Amino acid sequence: MMHESEKQKLLRKLQAARFAVHDASLYLDSHPTCQEGLKYFREKREDCEKLTKKYEETYGPLTASASCAEEYWDWVCTAFPWERGES
Repeated sequence: MMHESEKQKLLRKLQAARFAVHDASLYLDSHPTCQEGLKYFREKREDCEKLTKKYEETYGPLTASASCAEEYWDWVCTAFPWERGES
């Protein structure tokens, strides 16, 4: 059995958070005044933002639009987020 790297674990947490945000938004489409749903959405959105920031500070941008390129196009200099491995 292959063990997940810290990078893969963090990416999985981020994927779960993004799924929760999307799922909550679908629920709120049909229940727009549900206060519990709104609270859950805000919490998951905050989780997603924190995890995204942590991932990008540690491993680089998750998307090309998140690149902070000033000197060179850094988006292609590291493994893409979906690629396996420690890189």
